[in-house]
Amino acid sequence: MTAMFRSLSGRNYRIWFAGALVSNIGTWMQRTAQDWLVLTQLTHDDAVAVGVTMALQFGPQLLLLPWTGLVADRFDRRRMLMLTQGLMGLLGLGLAVMVLTHTATLWSLYGFALALGVVAAFDTPVRQAFVSDVVSGEHVSNAVALNSASFNAARLVGPAVAGVLIAAVGSGWVFVINAASFLAVLIALRFVDPTQLADRPKAGRGKGQLVAGFAYVRTRPDIVVVLCMIFVVGTFGVNFPIFTSTMARIEFHRGAGEFGLLNSVMAIGSVLGALLSARRDKPRMRTLVLAAGAFGLACTAAAFAPTYWSFAVVLVFVGLASLTFMTTANALVQTTTKPAMRGRVMALYMAIFAGGTPIGAPIVGGIADAWGPRWAIGVGALSGFVALAIAVVWLTRFQHLRLRYDADTPLHLAVTHAIPVVGTRAARTAVRRDLERDEAVADRSSAV
Repeated sequence: MTAMFRSLSGRNYRIWFAGALVSNIGTWMQRTAQDWLVLTQLTHDDAVAVGVTMALQFGPQLLLLPWTGLVADRFDRRRMLMLTQGLMGLLGLGLAVMVLTHTATLWSLYGFALALGVVAAFDTPVRQAFVSDVVSGEHVSNAVALNSASFNAARLVGPAVAGVLIAAVGSGWVFVINAASFLAVLIALRFVDPTQLADRPKAGRGKGQLVAGFAYVRTRPDIVVVLCMIFVVGTFGVNFPIFTSTMARIEFHRGAGEFGLLNSVMAIGSVLGALLSARRDKPRMRTLVLAAGAFGLACTAAAFAPTYWSFAVVLVFVGLASLTFMTTANALVQTTTKPAMRGRVMALYMAIFAGGTPIGAPIVGGIADAWGPRWAIGVGALSGFVALAIAVVWLTRFQHLRLRYDADTPLHLAVTHAIPVVGTRAARTAVRRDLERDEAVADRSSAV
């Protein structure tokens, strides 16, 4: 097994990965059909309505945060996933029936989006934390990256298939296929061997368990910085359904097939970004910083793309930068959080990442309606640069960022003596040794 796919050496993770891949394809098919249904059939090219739909799906993750993270830490995650995935399948089937019987309205779709958001609020932190149950500790970072690759490989296939099906048979049958895809996850969970899952301490039933996750994060400024960066980009940058649907429909006057193709093209870069992350032995802060800046630059180029096909090409780099950013942030938080707190911290992470959508999506949709989709993408570009600035300020003030110029290697940058401000003395000493070793290696490389 190569280093890129080392997590697949475990039986449980192979089963889980296969089931999730099938379900992810169905999920992306539904997302594409849903956004196109709202934009072209339930409204007259109303980007705000698309933003409201997204807000209803992601808003519950923020509102239900104190309980969803505790559920992930207290209950059996495998059983919880069987419950949430089954409910999401039933909701997808209900929406399919409404669309096929021509009884769907914008408000009924809003209702389904809200219900799906409530279930997803519990499903997401459980599913994120479940990764650390099915793989061993040294493979968690790799498994997180492969999960992202699976999700975005599905985004490569799902939207393109959905675009063809929408044009051929309508959105209703796309929702039927999505509902059926949840069976793959349920079957995979049935065959996951619970005796091979990692042992983990479960949250107790005493007072203070709900706020313990917040208290823990307050002692980890490194996690706080990552959460701030994720909030900015997640709120104003990761509004891709608005960007692609409005650019396809309004700016380039294209149909459902071309809209689906844009999502698939972006997924090419996303899959590449996830696989490159899977090759790294561990996530690093410098990777997150560079990815934030690259995301801002890629969105800037997308906003100025003159044609449909040039826009499609730039989306590859948008996908690459965004997935590198998100995968690195996710892995940094997961691998540095105590196991007993992982569910609550990941719930906070996902709530901040997705919970900003109720704020950002309607604003970005309103900008697209008022000034055009190019300005909306410009807001996404700005979010990347703001996230970059947050990281640079923190690294400069608290982690002793030092940019070193070398005449032989003028592009060499170094962050030295970045010793965590929290943690045990032994942990700080170990980190210092690692940094000094890395710096020595860099110096020797420069001298060669």
